[in-house]
Amino acid sequence: MTIKPYKIIYFSMGYSPHDHRFLSALAQTEHKIYFVQLEKADNSNIPAEIELADWAGEHASIRFGTRDFRWRDVPSYVSSLQHLIDKIQPDILHAGPIQTIGLIAVLTEFKPLLMMSWGFDLMEDVHRNLWWKRITYFVLRRSTFFISDARVTRNNAVKYGMNPQNTIVFPWGVDLEHFSPTAEYRIPNTEFTLFCNRSWEPRYGVDVLAESFVQVLKTKPKTRLNLLGGGSQGDVICKILDEGGAIDRVQFPGYIPQKDLPRYYNEADIYISPSHVDGSSVSLMEAMGCGLPCLVSDIPANKEWVREGENGWLFADGDTNALAEKILHAIENRDTLGEISANSRRVAEKRANWQKNFKKLLTAYERTIELY
Repeated sequence: MTIKPYKIIYFSMGYSPHDHRFLSALAQTEHKIYFVQLEKADNSNIPAEIELADWAGEHASIRFGTRDFRWRDVPSYVSSLQHLIDKIQPDILHAGPIQTIGLIAVLTEFKPLLMMSWGFDLMEDVHRNLWWKRITYFVLRRSTFFISDARVTRNNAVKYGMNPQNTIVFPWGVDLEHFSPTAEYRIPNTEFTLFCNRSWEPRYGVDVLAESFVQVLKTKPKTRLNLLGGGSQGDVICKILDEGGAIDRVQFPGYIPQKDLPRYYNEADIYISPSHVDGSSVSLMEAMGCGLPCLVSDIPANKEWVREGENGWLFADGDTNALAEKILHAIENRDTLGEISANSRRVAEKRANWQKNFKKLLTAYERTIELY
């Protein structure tokens, strides 16, 4: 695909691993990318080809990129972003999440504007209260084009005013060479290993997994849980495991860098995501890339990826008994997991290839420009 080089302002809340992936890929294109962030972040690994824009402008006292978003600062954010737009003269403004970054972008009245959903903005934030719902309508009705990583978020965007003709859905995908089945990490033993690396925050339901794991150990004591990461529910989760007599069967490796993650996926027998809210989960795609059978909550986005009995299983969201039953089913049918594992990898190869999926962002840029 040959696309005219554009000047693009990529406007985001901070510098998350997802931002890093997008910017790293954009750095390899002919486009000139100006990265604008609202909140303080560790920018040590921003690609050299990406220009981190200083957008304080006339409001130097605000020092954007040094503190968290505040509603009372919105007028200053808008003024300073407009100042930066006037200076750069971009061809396109790429912004998201919707109700914060998107709102600031819309208020500058710059076009063309590509709005990118981050999943939680249309699955959770929009339901906070009437104010957030009205902002969502306001932003989406004024956006030139819209992209998201799941059909469920795209459908919600249309519900809140986005023109359905001006949308593209593409799973953000993963590096399938990095996240692939690796025999060297498969350790033959009599234990059955569960793996979860969702953040320990209420929306991701790791407490539900902890309660289910306690139940599983009552009949399958040789089961082990690898629980990566951390978060605000750490005390709650550890209390559930401790009081249930299960904490000695859990490994807590902490936060693991991307380069080391494939090892942990490949050491496991199944991957579990008990999330209550999600778009197309990157960790789910990583697990499928590594050929893991996936046991996930039956929320809409997960159902776009996992088919019961084919590449994994679904359980009723929030139902600890249902999750425990599905874990026990997987353990009791361990000898049949090879086919499910192979199916999981095939789904990843077909739909979760980051190198292929990223090209749809470039297509979205082209279509956004054409609409202006």
